[in-house]
Amino acid sequence: MLKRCAMSMLLLGVTAGTTGCFSTTRVVQKTQAPDVYRSTSVENLEKILSDRDAAMKTLNLQVLVTASVGGSKEGKVTEYTSFKGYIFVQKPSDVRVIMLLPVLGSRALDVVGNADTFTLVHATAGHGDVWMTGSNTVTHPSKNGLENLRPPIFLDSLLVPGVKDNEYVSLSESTRVIQPATKHQPVVEEPDYEMTISKTVTDHILRPVRIVHISRVNMLPFQQDIFDDHGQIVTQATYDAYQSYGDQEFPTVITIKRPLDEYTLKLNVTKLTLNQPFDADQFELKIPPGVVVKKME
Repeated sequence: MLKRCAMSMLLLGVTAGTTGCFSTTRVVQKTQAPDVYRSTSVENLEKILSDRDAAMKTLNLQVLVTASVGGSKEGKVTEYTSFKGYIFVQKPSDVRVIMLLPVLGSRALDVVGNADTFTLVHATAGHGDVWMTGSNTVTHPSKNGLENLRPPIFLDSLLVPGVKDNEYVSLSESTRVIQPATKHQPVVEEPDYEMTISKTVTDHILRPVRIVHISRVNMLPFQQDIFDDHGQIVTQATYDAYQSYGDQEFPTVITIKRPLDEYTLKLNVTKLTLNQPFDADQFELKIPPGVVVKKME
């Protein structure tokens, strides 16, 4: 045993003295921490999130939307021409989305939804308008991911809800690498918080509902992962380019990814009004008499 230990020490000594012969060096991206970042408790972070959510009652957005469909399942990604749109949100569950045709500017899509159901009308080339109604719960998913789009997806992605009384919170720390705007600026490795919000399945089992990724530089969410009942991420929303609107900060670039449906919506906010009261019929879409309505499941 003594001889074996002595031989091991001898080999280590030889290796240490000849590292130039037995090692290689490669260049990696050099990063630095931000000049200032903050620390806080999970209780305070929960309050920040809940207060921010409570301060937003309605959203009135003008957006430029870029949609892409596809991914590894299809082996290709198709990106569509950007188009203008309007999104109206009224808590707790009212959503209206209007999209306009590129160049023509006429209505391409109009959809209204609440917590349970939606009504939709969209234009088709040479065939007039197509009307649809259905449940917000997709029971028979379409192979075309965009056909599985429901109004609550916008509500869930645009707003980052506070923590409910029946939810549990845990907090962990992480980092993200932020690439510079120009090559003359440093690459920043930013410390962040990950707040996991869960519900009970049984007395001792928790199911994740969402994870909110929060910057420790400005204490604002930069990403939200939303899970289904099976623990799969169904929506991943990212938030960039925050601007001040009154006393609130709101992102002007919001990317909504639906990994299971394999589509992405990028929203560039061109105008935003917060907490504007809506007319009573703002979230109504009346179906004309005599039209054929397709039921969506």
